[in-house]
Amino acid sequence: MFIERLSLTNYRNYSSLDLSFSPKINVLIGENAQGKTNIMEAIYVLSMAKSHRTSIDRELIRWDEEYGKIEGDIQRKYGRLPLELTISKKGKKARVNHLEQNRLSLYIGQLNVVMFAPEDLNLVKGSPQVRRRFLDMEIGQISPVYLHDLLTFQKVLKQRNAILKDNRGKLDFTDVMFDIYTEQYIQVAVQIIRKRFYFIELLQKWAEPIHKGISRGIEQLIVTYGTLKEFESGQTAEQMEEILSQKLKESRRRELERGMTLIGPHRDDLHFFVNGYDIQTYGSQGQQRTTALSLKLAEIDLVKQEVGETPVLLLDDVLSELDDYRQSHLLNTMQGQVQTFVTTTNIAGLDHEAIRNAELYEVSAGHVKIEK
Repeated sequence: MFIERLSLTNYRNYSSLDLSFSPKINVLIGENAQGKTNIMEAIYVLSMAKSHRTSIDRELIRWDEEYGKIEGDIQRKYGRLPLELTISKKGKKARVNHLEQNRLSLYIGQLNVVMFAPEDLNLVKGSPQVRRRFLDMEIGQISPVYLHDLLTFQKVLKQRNAILKDNRGKLDFTDVMFDIYTEQYIQVAVQIIRKRFYFIELLQKWAEPIHKGISRGIEQLIVTYGTLKEFESGQTAEQMEEILSQKLKESRRRELERGMTLIGPHRDDLHFFVNGYDIQTYGSQGQQRTTALSLKLAEIDLVKQEVGETPVLLLDDVLSELDDYRQSHLLNTMQGQVQTFVTTTNIAGLDHEAIRNAELYEVSAGHVKIEK
């Protein structure tokens, strides 16, 4: 798939913008704070209905305007697909092929993107929350059901936590609603965990050979899911539900002491091992960056396997963060295979055939000019 056209209205520093793109490589050039990343973000929001930079939707709307709109014409294997996302104080409205969608979970997945930004280099050494967000966003692109389950989980978790907080410090208590929420919690938590196991197995399948290639064959990457040690990917939902139910009973007193749910997908993590060593703790910066790069490149193959089409790759100011070897590996991988958007302050430092044949766009103060 690829983006043929992108149109912005009242988005960030753009009052109006309409651009057509190459199905291959598109490079946005300009100084910092001119609007390059805003275009990348708009593509991401068009795909995921949320920003990778902020959780406050109001920030996406141009100053003093009531709404912001992103429109895109997407070319998929079955033909052209218009997408539209309008953001206002009332929320978001999404349209697919001019038809309004009742739920955002039905909209997400129409355009698949893989975003690689400087903050993604912290995927390995950052907090567990960063890695859980990575899991949720990437699985959500290929599984609308996962997004629905995740929303249900968050609601039930909030309700369960509220009762625990109200009864904090008690040795025990009886509450019918708490038992109902706990049962709902167990069921939806297990669905999320099972989907994460499946995704991580696919991620491992694609990331391991990529990492081996980047490390010139001397490193083996293993990605594992940090969840309850009793859980295994081959278990049935019923087996997992029984395990989680027992663990929640065992942790009941601790949960009452803390006033919160202590076991579940919201506490899980990803772990990375290179040649048997935990690189989150013992890896060099180079190894951590190679792992982050391998995961992002693996996403391209993973999405292609799951949805049958290659996603769009967004490289937001990340090439300058990679050394020449990793930069070259990334550029070689994307060349001719995936529509790619690159932002940079200076193209002079990017000496690669892929960049020399790219479509160039000069970005300055919210205006974009195509370079000939």
